[in-house]
Amino acid sequence: MAEKSIEQWWPELHTATKQWFRAHYGAEEIDPDAALDVYDSGGPDLKEQSLSRRDWDFIETQSEFVD
Repeated sequence: MAEKSIEQWWPELHTATKQWFRAHYGAEEIDPDAALDVYDSGGPDLKEQSLSRRDWDFIETQSEFVD
């Protein structure tokens, strides 16, 4: 099965996982529970890696308040 892009798996994450990523923006090590939620949602296996710069940028954009 092909890995989904962040635009596809981000909406599937639990709220607590999204909050973890927002609070730990740019983290090199991902919390095991957050990594499992990403993987279960169709995202990358983050057990031994972090997100790409593009993925972190997406999270930052999704976290900004709209005027």
